[in-house]
Amino acid sequence: MSNIQHLVRNAFGRLQLVDLQGRIHDNVTPVRAHPLSAPDEGIALVGEDGHEIAWIDHLDRQPEAVRSLLREEFAARELMPTVHRVLAVSTFSTPSEWTVETDRGETRFILKSEEDIRRLGEGRLLIGSSHGIHFLVPDRFAMDRQSKKLLERFL
Repeated sequence: MSNIQHLVRNAFGRLQLVDLQGRIHDNVTPVRAHPLSAPDEGIALVGEDGHEIAWIDHLDRQPEAVRSLLREEFAARELMPTVHRVLAVSTFSTPSEWTVETDRGETRFILKSEEDIRRLGEGRLLIGSSHGIHFLVPDRFAMDRQSKKLLERFL
């Protein structure tokens, strides 16, 4: 159950929420409760003071306008490239330089240690670079043979 009557962008491009009591809340920030395991479930709308103003159980149950605004906001704030292929690894010890093909193009990053590769279950991996960017591998078992071979050396 949400406390949202109306959600729009204000003149400055920030989210503005009108709650069921008619109160206007400017500069609202959406925060996912489970960004990796359930990104469309459990979304808090937080005010400038850091307190929750509204809670959305399921994004899909919201009107299209609300869904669209929230997805735009998340896309602008969240950077988590999806790895399609591992092209090369400089060495099989860490730190190592990785060259990967992502949904945003080819890139390189430094893997500091094997602990920076987290298993999320169901073949999903989260790889943290030395610069703090996280790369998502949606299904390591579905990757090409070379990618699987390179990944397994670090798992």
